[in-house]
Amino acid sequence: MRIISGSHKGKRLTAPKNLPVRPTTDFAKEALFNILNHRISFSEVSMLDLFSGTGNISYEFASRGCEHITAVDAHYGCVKYIAETTKQLDFKIQTAKADVYKYLETTRESYDVIFADPPYDFDLEKLNKIIDTVFEKGLLKSDGFLIIEHSKHTDLSKSNGFNEARKYGSSMFSFFDK
Repeated sequence: MRIISGSHKGKRLTAPKNLPVRPTTDFAKEALFNILNHRISFSEVSMLDLFSGTGNISYEFASRGCEHITAVDAHYGCVKYIAETTKQLDFKIQTAKADVYKYLETTRESYDVIFADPPYDFDLEKLNKIIDTVFEKGLLKSDGFLIIEHSKHTDLSKSNGFNEARKYGSSMFSFFDK
């Protein structure tokens, strides 16, 4: 995995092989950040990275100047790797070892961008629970949006707040807003 742009552009990171992750491909990540470049000012947003895995998306936000990032994952090894990498790269990423659903239920923060990359085998009910909780708990700021990365075989177009979807290889990014 590599950081595509920003202060650490081109930096390659190698996560431990024993982590239960499926990192976003560089191709899909580059496409996603091309979209985001036209929508947000990275230095002015707060970001929540759910099912953060290796921290791939968090590092990209941090490299582009985002200083308010929280990365949440239930796996201790993932959270440990993100914390270590954050320190090495001198990023400002807070980590939380937590079940994503419990985190969403208890956090008192609101964010400009929430990114969720759950396992591709999640069914529609589990994905909709993420979406519904984000909206019911008011976790998005007024102009904020939620992005869910999922399999191209999953259709979220009928979900609460759906705005658009973009397909990149076997991955899709679905965008939701208030």
